[in-house]
Amino acid sequence: MEYRPFYMAREWVKAGHKVTILAASQSHVRSFQPNMKSIFTKEDIEGVHYTWAKTPQYSQNGVKRFFNMLVFVARIFQYFFKLPKNSRPDVVIASSTYPLDIYPAYYISKKSNAKLLFEVHDLWPLSPMELGGMKKTHPFIILMQIAENFAYKNSDKVISMLPKTLDHMMEHGLDPKKFSYIPNGINLEEWQQPKINEENSQVTEILEKIKRDQKEGYFTVAYLGTHGLANALDNFIKAAEILKNQKIKFYLIGGGPDKKNLQILSQNKKLDHVHFIDSIPKHYIPLVTQAFDCNYIGLQKQPLFRFGISPNKLMDYMAAQKPILGAFEAGNDPINEAQCGINVPAENPKALAEGILKMKKLSNEERQQMGKNGFDFVQQNHDYKVLAKKFLDEIKKES
Repeated sequence: MEYRPFYMAREWVKAGHKVTILAASQSHVRSFQPNMKSIFTKEDIEGVHYTWAKTPQYSQNGVKRFFNMLVFVARIFQYFFKLPKNSRPDVVIASSTYPLDIYPAYYISKKSNAKLLFEVHDLWPLSPMELGGMKKTHPFIILMQIAENFAYKNSDKVISMLPKTLDHMMEHGLDPKKFSYIPNGINLEEWQQPKINEENSQVTEILEKIKRDQKEGYFTVAYLGTHGLANALDNFIKAAEILKNQKIKFYLIGGGPDKKNLQILSQNKKLDHVHFIDSIPKHYIPLVTQAFDCNYIGLQKQPLFRFGISPNKLMDYMAAQKPILGAFEAGNDPINEAQCGINVPAENPKALAEGILKMKKLSNEERQQMGKNGFDFVQQNHDYKVLAKKFLDEIKKES
């Protein structure tokens, strides 16, 4: 599932509010899809009311995904028409990656005399233009641009997950008084260390291997997460090659479409100090993340990052209370802002290798302070308890 709306909604429920999340039955961001019993299937998850709207299957970007979007928009209208008048909302939040659901959200808000909030995950249609190479004159882009402009003009509030988007939004009609930045977050309660049971011997073996390496004097650097092109893990491997003769071990934990290619790259370069480990249960990620000397996050060079970044992985690393090695270029630099590690230019193996050596040369006390800085920063700025309250405060503000 997509966790941000769930964690937000759960906090709002705790504060005494009633929350219904209307979501499509098919989405590429989920590990598995809900079991549909009818066109609208209801489910209660820890007090949050979900209504799953039946939409067609799709697996990647293309015509089928666009059709899924259109069907979902139609389902929103259909759902509202069936809703009893005494159940109509006080607040409507349009929060899809794409902006098309602003139309039914606007209609519902007007019919219900409700506040309308538009939450921006990514800038559409700019994202498919810059990342997918779609032209400004493409009918899909034109449709999305009209929807984006409509959202900025007609919403009571616009919540951006990215910090540097205001100028872009103003160019498309947003009144700056409506703007608020509420970044991605983390559920810090999940970072309480779990106990390892017999069923998770894999986790025990990983922890024992890390301890052996550290006992033998190796500095351990890890990446935990999806192995995809966007994560620039070839940069990580190339830095490992540069540091081949240093006492440093590199770990890559997880799976993904680029994992096999990375393994082949490592094997061809005969990098015995680079270790690939399969995905571990989400429940044990905190325990493993906290075992390394430092953790790595890298991103490709992308012009879209000029609007800032707010990656969940970075917050996970901060919660682990370990220093962070970053290799990204963006409109913001949360690592330096939090003083929790070292950030170097993106896709530059030499710079990354130098950053790793710099981190290795720091004292244990200096690295521990970086880890503490990161935890304090994420606790104050990214805990979902904090973000949910901030979101409620924005709802209560006058437009």
